[in-house]
Amino acid sequence: MRCHSLTYKVFGDDLQFVSIGLTRGQTVVAEAGALMYMTSDIQMDTGISDGSDASSGFFGKLWNAGKRALAGESFFLLHLTGTGSSPGQVALAGPYLGKIIPLDLATFSAPILCQRGAFLAAAYGTKIDIAFTERFTAGLFGGENFILQRLTGDGMAFIHACGKVAEIQLNNQSLRIMPGCIVAFEESISYEIEFSGSFANALFGAKTLFLAKLSGTGRVWLQSLPFNLLARRVCEEAKRQGFFDFEKERTSFGNFNK
Repeated sequence: MRCHSLTYKVFGDDLQFVSIGLTRGQTVVAEAGALMYMTSDIQMDTGISDGSDASSGFFGKLWNAGKRALAGESFFLLHLTGTGSSPGQVALAGPYLGKIIPLDLATFSAPILCQRGAFLAAAYGTKIDIAFTERFTAGLFGGENFILQRLTGDGMAFIHACGKVAEIQLNNQSLRIMPGCIVAFEESISYEIEFSGSFANALFGAKTLFLAKLSGTGRVWLQSLPFNLLARRVCEEAKRQGFFDFEKERTSFGNFNK
Protein backbone atom coordinates (compact mmCIF):
# COMPACT_ATOMS: atom_id res chain seq x y z
CA MET A 1 0.00 0.00 0.00
CA ARG A 2 1.50 3.32 -1.09
CA CYS A 3 -0.64 5.60 1.09
CA HIS A 4 -0.61 5.54 4.89
CA SER A 5 -3.43 3.56 6.51
CA LEU A 6 -5.96 5.57 8.54
CA THR A 7 -8.81 4.86 10.95
CA TYR A 8 -11.47 7.54 11.22
CA LYS A 9 -14.94 8.48 12.42
CA VAL A 10 -17.15 11.34 11.20
CA PHE A 11 -19.07 13.22 13.91
CA GLY A 12 -22.04 15.57 13.65
CA ASP A 13 -24.82 16.14 11.19
CA ASP A 14 -24.63 19.47 9.33
CA LEU A 15 -21.54 20.81 11.12
CA GLN A 16 -19.32 17.79 10.79
CA PHE A 17 -15.75 17.01 11.71
CA VAL A 18 -13.69 13.87 11.17
CA SER A 19 -11.55 12.32 13.92
CA ILE A 20 -8.57 10.35 12.59
CA GLY A 21 -6.48 7.90 14.61
CA LEU A 22 -2.73 7.90 13.92
CA THR A 23 -0.14 5.53 15.39
CA ARG A 24 3.62 6.12 15.23
CA GLY A 25 4.71 7.00 11.71
CA GLN A 26 1.22 7.38 10.24
CA THR A 27 0.58 10.77 8.63
CA VAL A 28 -2.43 12.60 7.27
CA VAL A 29 -2.05 15.71 5.10
CA ALA A 30 -4.74 18.38 5.50
CA GLU A 31 -5.77 21.70 4.10
CA ALA A 32 -4.37 24.63 6.07
CA GLY A 33 -6.98 25.84 8.57
CA ALA A 34 -8.77 22.48 8.80
CA LEU A 35 -7.35 21.53 12.22
CA MET A 36 -9.87 21.42 15.08
CA TYR A 37 -7.82 19.68 17.79
CA MET A 38 -5.12 17.05 18.28
CA THR A 39 -3.84 14.98 21.19
CA SER A 40 -0.35 15.34 22.66
CA ASP A 41 1.02 12.35 20.72
CA ILE A 42 0.42 14.04 17.34
CA GLN A 43 3.24 16.03 15.73
CA MET A 44 2.21 18.89 13.44
CA ASP A 45 4.45 20.18 10.63
CA THR A 46 3.89 22.31 7.56
CA GLY A 47 5.16 21.23 4.16
CA ILE A 48 4.59 21.50 0.43
CA SER A 49 4.59 17.76 -0.34
CA ASP A 50 1.57 15.45 -0.29
CA GLY A 51 3.86 12.41 -0.01
CA SER A 52 3.29 11.17 -3.56
CA ASP A 53 6.36 13.02 -4.88
CA ALA A 54 9.00 11.82 -2.43
CA SER A 55 11.53 11.11 -5.20
CA SER A 56 10.85 14.19 -7.32
CA GLY A 57 13.20 16.61 -5.54
CA PHE A 58 12.54 20.09 -4.20
CA PHE A 59 11.55 21.72 -7.50
CA GLY A 60 9.20 18.84 -8.34
CA LYS A 61 7.47 19.27 -5.00
CA LEU A 62 7.36 23.03 -5.54
CA TRP A 63 5.70 22.51 -8.92
CA ASN A 64 3.11 20.17 -7.42
CA ALA A 65 2.34 22.66 -4.64
CA GLY A 66 1.83 25.37 -7.25
CA LYS A 67 -0.65 23.19 -9.11
CA ARG A 68 -2.59 22.59 -5.89
CA ALA A 69 -2.83 26.35 -5.39
CA LEU A 70 -4.32 26.66 -8.88
CA ALA A 71 -7.01 24.18 -7.84
CA GLY A 72 -8.07 26.35 -4.91
CA GLU A 73 -6.05 24.74 -2.14
CA SER A 74 -3.33 26.19 0.06
CA PHE A 75 0.24 26.15 -1.21
CA PHE A 76 1.29 24.59 2.11
CA LEU A 77 -0.26 21.50 3.69
CA LEU A 78 -0.50 20.45 7.32
CA HIS A 79 1.38 17.21 8.04
CA LEU A 80 -0.06 15.51 11.13
CA THR A 81 1.90 12.46 12.29
CA GLY A 82 1.35 10.00 15.12
CA THR A 83 4.23 9.59 17.55
CA GLY A 84 2.80 7.12 20.08
CA SER A 85 2.43 3.34 20.15
CA SER A 86 -1.34 3.71 20.57
CA PRO A 87 -3.45 5.86 18.20
CA GLY A 88 -3.39 9.58 18.81
CA GLN A 89 -6.37 11.58 17.62
CA VAL A 90 -6.57 14.54 15.27
CA ALA A 91 -9.87 16.21 14.36
CA LEU A 92 -10.41 18.13 11.13
CA ALA A 93 -13.43 20.26 10.23
CA GLY A 94 -14.81 21.77 7.04
CA PRO A 95 -14.73 25.54 6.46
CA TYR A 96 -18.53 25.97 6.23
CA LEU A 97 -21.89 24.32 6.94
CA GLY A 98 -22.07 20.96 5.21
CA LYS A 99 -20.99 17.34 5.04
CA ILE A 100 -17.66 15.50 5.00
CA ILE A 101 -17.45 12.77 2.37
CA PRO A 102 -14.98 9.93 3.14
CA LEU A 103 -13.53 8.33 -0.01
CA ASP A 104 -11.62 5.05 0.04
CA LEU A 105 -9.60 5.65 -3.12
CA ALA A 106 -8.53 2.00 -3.30
CA THR A 107 -12.12 1.02 -4.16
CA PHE A 108 -12.29 3.19 -7.29
CA SER A 109 -11.01 2.17 -10.71
CA ALA A 110 -10.32 5.81 -11.65
CA PRO A 111 -9.12 8.95 -9.84
CA ILE A 112 -11.70 11.25 -8.26
CA LEU A 113 -12.25 14.73 -9.72
CA CYS A 114 -13.48 17.41 -7.28
CA GLN A 115 -14.61 20.99 -7.46
CA ARG A 116 -12.15 23.72 -6.46
CA GLY A 117 -11.61 23.89 -2.71
CA ALA A 118 -13.39 20.60 -1.92
CA PHE A 119 -10.29 18.83 -0.55
CA LEU A 120 -10.10 18.57 3.25
CA ALA A 121 -7.53 15.84 4.05
CA ALA A 122 -6.01 12.58 2.83
CA ALA A 123 -3.64 9.83 3.82
CA TYR A 124 0.01 10.71 3.24
CA GLY A 125 0.96 9.49 -0.22
CA THR A 126 -2.28 10.55 -1.91
CA LYS A 127 -1.52 12.58 -5.04
CA ILE A 128 -3.40 15.90 -4.95
CA ASP A 129 -3.21 17.12 -8.52
CA ILE A 130 -5.18 19.24 -10.98
CA ALA A 131 -7.28 18.34 -14.00
CA PHE A 132 -8.72 20.56 -16.70
CA THR A 133 -12.28 20.36 -17.96
CA GLU A 134 -12.31 18.62 -21.31
CA ARG A 135 -14.33 21.27 -23.09
CA PHE A 136 -13.73 25.02 -23.17
CA THR A 137 -17.46 25.69 -22.70
CA ALA A 138 -17.51 23.71 -19.45
CA GLY A 139 -15.28 26.27 -17.77
CA LEU A 140 -16.64 29.27 -19.66
CA PHE A 141 -20.35 28.73 -19.02
CA GLY A 142 -20.43 26.21 -16.21
CA GLY A 143 -20.27 28.73 -13.40
CA GLU A 144 -17.14 26.98 -12.11
CA ASN A 145 -13.49 27.02 -13.11
CA PHE A 146 -11.60 25.24 -15.87
CA ILE A 147 -9.47 23.59 -13.19
CA LEU A 148 -10.63 20.66 -11.07
CA GLN A 149 -8.85 18.76 -8.32
CA ARG A 150 -7.72 15.17 -8.98
CA LEU A 151 -7.21 12.74 -6.08
CA THR A 152 -5.24 9.55 -6.82
CA GLY A 153 -4.07 6.87 -4.39
CA ASP A 154 -5.00 3.77 -2.46
CA GLY A 155 -5.85 5.28 0.94
CA MET A 156 -8.54 7.45 2.52
CA ALA A 157 -9.35 10.97 1.36
CA PHE A 158 -11.92 13.41 2.74
CA ILE A 159 -13.72 16.14 0.82
CA HIS A 160 -16.24 18.71 2.00
CA ALA A 161 -19.59 19.74 0.53
CA CYS A 162 -22.16 22.42 1.39
CA GLY A 163 -25.64 21.35 2.46
CA LYS A 164 -26.85 17.77 2.04
CA VAL A 165 -24.99 15.26 -0.13
CA ALA A 166 -26.45 12.93 -2.76
CA GLU A 167 -24.35 10.01 -4.04
CA ILE A 168 -25.54 8.73 -7.41
CA GLN A 169 -24.31 5.71 -9.33
CA LEU A 170 -24.45 6.14 -13.11
CA ASN A 171 -24.50 3.03 -15.29
CA ASN A 172 -23.96 4.20 -18.85
CA GLN A 173 -26.40 7.03 -18.06
CA SER A 174 -26.48 10.82 -18.18
CA LEU A 175 -27.37 13.34 -15.49
CA ARG A 176 -28.11 17.05 -15.98
CA ILE A 177 -27.17 19.19 -12.99
CA MET A 178 -26.85 22.80 -11.90
CA PRO A 179 -23.06 23.22 -12.28
CA GLY A 180 -22.48 24.52 -8.77
CA CYS A 181 -24.10 21.43 -7.25
CA ILE A 182 -21.31 19.12 -8.44
CA VAL A 183 -18.90 18.16 -5.66
CA ALA A 184 -17.00 15.24 -7.18
CA PHE A 185 -17.18 12.42 -9.72
CA GLU A 186 -15.06 9.55 -10.96
CA GLU A 187 -12.73 10.41 -13.82
CA SER A 188 -14.48 7.74 -15.91
CA ILE A 189 -17.44 10.18 -16.13
CA SER A 190 -17.41 12.76 -18.94
CA TYR A 191 -18.29 16.36 -18.08
CA GLU A 192 -19.76 18.92 -20.45
CA ILE A 193 -22.06 21.96 -20.47
CA GLU A 194 -25.29 22.19 -22.47
CA PHE A 195 -27.87 24.90 -23.13
CA SER A 196 -30.84 24.66 -20.75
CA GLY A 197 -33.45 25.05 -23.50
CA SER A 198 -34.55 28.67 -23.76
CA PHE A 199 -33.89 32.16 -22.46
CA ALA A 200 -37.31 32.05 -20.78
CA ASN A 201 -36.04 29.22 -18.57
CA ALA A 202 -33.14 31.39 -17.45
CA LEU A 203 -35.26 34.50 -16.86
CA PHE A 204 -38.29 32.97 -15.16
CA GLY A 205 -37.41 29.44 -14.09
CA ALA A 206 -34.02 27.89 -13.45
CA LYS A 207 -32.20 31.26 -13.60
CA THR A 208 -29.43 29.74 -15.63
CA LEU A 209 -28.79 29.28 -19.34
CA PHE A 210 -26.55 26.27 -18.90
CA LEU A 211 -26.60 22.90 -17.16
CA ALA A 212 -23.77 20.47 -16.53
CA LYS A 213 -24.09 17.05 -18.11
CA LEU A 214 -22.34 14.05 -16.56
CA SER A 215 -22.33 10.90 -18.65
CA GLY A 216 -20.89 7.40 -18.37
CA THR A 217 -20.44 4.82 -15.63
CA GLY A 218 -19.25 5.73 -12.15
CA ARG A 219 -20.21 7.55 -8.97
CA VAL A 220 -21.18 11.20 -8.66
CA TRP A 221 -21.49 13.31 -5.48
CA LEU A 222 -23.77 16.36 -5.45
CA GLN A 223 -24.39 19.10 -2.88
CA SER A 224 -27.81 20.61 -2.24
CA LEU A 225 -26.58 24.18 -1.71
CA PRO A 226 -23.49 25.54 -3.49
CA PHE A 227 -21.56 27.78 -1.11
CA ASN A 228 -21.38 30.71 -3.59
CA LEU A 229 -25.19 30.64 -3.87
CA LEU A 230 -25.55 30.55 -0.08
CA ALA A 231 -23.16 33.48 0.35
CA ARG A 232 -24.94 35.53 -2.32
CA ARG A 233 -28.37 34.93 -0.79
CA VAL A 234 -27.16 35.87 2.69
CA CYS A 235 -25.61 39.10 1.38
CA GLU A 236 -28.72 40.00 -0.64
CA GLU A 237 -31.03 39.39 2.30
CA ALA A 238 -28.79 41.30 4.73
CA LYS A 239 -28.77 44.27 2.36
CA ARG A 240 -32.55 44.08 1.82
CA GLN A 241 -33.16 44.06 5.58
CA GLY A 242 -30.85 47.03 6.01
CA PHE A 243 -28.44 45.16 8.28
CA PHE A 244 -25.43 46.09 6.21
CA ASP A 245 -24.79 48.41 3.25
CA PHE A 246 -22.07 46.51 1.43
CA GLU A 247 -21.39 49.21 -1.12
CA LYS A 248 -21.11 51.93 1.55
CA GLU A 249 -18.82 49.78 3.69
CA ARG A 250 -16.65 48.91 0.69
CA THR A 251 -16.29 52.60 -0.17
CA SER A 252 -15.50 53.49 3.44
CA PHE A 253 -12.90 50.77 3.62
CA GLY A 254 -11.32 52.06 0.41
CA ASN A 255 -11.12 55.58 1.83
CA PHE A 256 -9.63 54.21 5.04
CA ASN A 257 -6.89 52.48 3.04
CA LYS A 258 -6.05 55.79 1.38
